[in-house]
Amino acid sequence: MTEVIAFDVNETLLDLSALDGPFEKLFGDAALRPQWFALMLQLSFVGGITGEYVDFTTAQRAALSMLAERQGVTVSDAATDELVGGMTTLPAHPEVAAALARLRDTPLTAVALTNSPAPVAEAQLARAGIREHFDRVMSADDVRRLKPAREPYLSVASGYGVDASQVRLVAAHAWDVAGALSAGCRAAFVARPGMVLSPIGAQPDIVGPDVDAVVARILALLP
Repeated sequence: MTEVIAFDVNETLLDLSALDGPFEKLFGDAALRPQWFALMLQLSFVGGITGEYVDFTTAQRAALSMLAERQGVTVSDAATDELVGGMTTLPAHPEVAAALARLRDTPLTAVALTNSPAPVAEAQLARAGIREHFDRVMSADDVRRLKPAREPYLSVASGYGVDASQVRLVAAHAWDVAGALSAGCRAAFVARPGMVLSPIGAQPDIVGPDVDAVVARILALLP
């Protein structure tokens, strides 16, 4: 039985569309925000594959520099600081707080598992008003291996003294779900608009349109 529910943070719990305004201001096009996030993931993943670790914040800054060069736009250090700093002020998706609160009177333990450095993640969840719903905030940065590498998921299992199969990841990213399943954990996919599962490999046993629907499915499995 699942004992620990590990929630991804960015996009799963927090709404990155809050950065559309800053991207419109910098580049004249809010649609570049998803491209920036994808570039940031690419840089992080390349670091993991090559053994040259790149933390999430460094990757965010580098991705913004790459995007600016691609667009032929000059972005100052101050503007970069402001935009990357905006990651700590993202709001939670509307259903998240109430969905997380439903777990509090159950035998399940909720943790946040994120690729963001721990201080960033703590600030994000506190400012979004949902930190109280988590027993711990666990960062992949602490093990110097970002998701979807096995180590972050296994660190949750070891941190709570349970088998990997007793940990369930909840995430809106197919790559995150794939990483958790590969590590021997269970997974639930949050199919937010534009998010789809990969047809390749193992599949999660729970899929829902938002965190509330996923939590309801998780609770329905309790004995």
